[in-house]
Amino acid sequence: MFSAIKAYFGHLLEVPDAVSPARYRSLRRIMTILMVTVSVTPLLILTGINHAQYMSTLEREMENPLYAMVRKSQASLELFLGERASTVSLIAHAYSFDDLTNEQTLNRVFLALKSEFQGFVDMGLVDVNGRQVAYVGPYKLKDADYAGQPWLSEAQVKGRYISDVFLGLRGFPHMVIAVHRMEESGREWTLRVTIDTSRLERLVAAVGLMQDTDAFLCDSRGVLQTNSRFYGKVLDKLPLTLPPQSFETTVRPWKDDSGQDLMVAYTSLAGTDVMLLAVKPTLDIYKPWTALRSELLLVFCGGIAIIVLVSHLLMKHLVGRLQASDERRVAVFAQMEHNQKLSSIGRLAAGVAHEVNNPLAVINEKAGLGLDLLHMSGNFERKDRLISLLEAIESTVERARGITHRLLGFARRMEANRQELSVPEVLTETMGFLERGAKNRGVTIGTDFAEGLPDIVSDRGQLQQVFLNIMGNALDAVPDGGKVDIACSRMADGGLLVRVTDNGKGMSPEVIKHIFEPFYSTKKEKGNGLGMFITYGIVRRLGGEITVDSTEGKGTTVSITLPLTPPERPVEA
Repeated sequence: MFSAIKAYFGHLLEVPDAVSPARYRSLRRIMTILMVTVSVTPLLILTGINHAQYMSTLEREMENPLYAMVRKSQASLELFLGERASTVSLIAHAYSFDDLTNEQTLNRVFLALKSEFQGFVDMGLVDVNGRQVAYVGPYKLKDADYAGQPWLSEAQVKGRYISDVFLGLRGFPHMVIAVHRMEESGREWTLRVTIDTSRLERLVAAVGLMQDTDAFLCDSRGVLQTNSRFYGKVLDKLPLTLPPQSFETTVRPWKDDSGQDLMVAYTSLAGTDVMLLAVKPTLDIYKPWTALRSELLLVFCGGIAIIVLVSHLLMKHLVGRLQASDERRVAVFAQMEHNQKLSSIGRLAAGVAHEVNNPLAVINEKAGLGLDLLHMSGNFERKDRLISLLEAIESTVERARGITHRLLGFARRMEANRQELSVPEVLTETMGFLERGAKNRGVTIGTDFAEGLPDIVSDRGQLQQVFLNIMGNALDAVPDGGKVDIACSRMADGGLLVRVTDNGKGMSPEVIKHIFEPFYSTKKEKGNGLGMFITYGIVRRLGGEITVDSTEGKGTTVSITLPLTPPERPVEA
């Protein structure tokens, strides 16, 4: 994987022939994605770990109050029922059947019992046949028949029994504590007391129920033994599947029959068939987390946004500097290559100039000798014609010497022959060399010279050569009847701008890319490919710039900028 990434980035970081912005946009995008991924991934992992730890802590914090509440209620309820069951058992074993059948004795015992313990409703003595032979309380239940009642059967079997809540003969919810005794004489009987269930509800509520928590008692059949805040009144059927019986306090997640998530703490009361439950909806448990989650999410998203923004700006800055460095590197490589070509052409030009100067000297010497002989001879027919022809030869030789001199100057990097001159005047003078050829082809040469243009310090002969090459190329590019426009204006920095525009066939981007290279020509056998190369070198030595803008089928514009004063040292071409 790392080798693939290295290969990819190595490909992106190679110095291209022409620096493409798309390459750096791709590099910036990939580096931004990698940096964001590297920065955000640990943040995501840390957020996930913190979330899991927070949820675990939150669950424990919610379980602990439920657990403590059930444990406290269990202790209170078991103490309440245990004390009363033990007291009733003590009475049953302290008094005989005959003692308790005496209503005064039974009434005295019951009043003493109520004075010590709250919650007792009435008391009765039941014989072995299930008939209540003695009773004290607010109801007329003496001689009531309890034969076959579950609580009586359980008491006869177990000796002591605490019943579930039921209506019975009283018609209101109550619990029974029954103690069965067998005397030495063999007589069997059962002492029965009734407990008001409202006492149980007060005991459950006394532990301090939270507003979103419900606590209640129910039996193994799912019948409520006390009123429930969520699930109904006493003796209603509980709409909840009961958890398995456990005498240890247990807290676990649960679901009611409607699918609502709950947190349930439960335990069974010792000596009874009753289970104590505390229920808290999970939605209420996670309210603190829900409130905190929005804030954490906002902070998390804000953090990611800042990471993305900083990564984008940082990568934009770094890749921008890399792109600028590559552009400079490409320019330096191109300049080195151009200088190497220029050096080769310079050596070639020096050799050619040297070889041409020798025959030119002979031609000039012979022409001068011929002129001297003609001047010394007498008059004869067409003497003046011969003299003018020889003078033309000398003039042409002198012009050729100037060209070879400039060629040698190009080869030797000779300093320009500086003088003040008017660029429009040089342009007009250069146009004179091309007017006849343009007129013969019907090509229109238009001029647009701004008024008040300042003179510049430059080399007149070299500027003429530059303008002559560019105008010549423009004339070659336009068809018969075409047009060439020449404009000169002043730039904001004080220099002059010369534009030569034609409506010829134009050039492709590939041609423009190589136009200043030596021996590159589109004229096939008509050109040698040195014109624009030499033109570029002259313009650079004079401290100027030259650019070409062309569209195939529409034409070409060559722009030359010239400083008012050339640099002290010639600029390397």
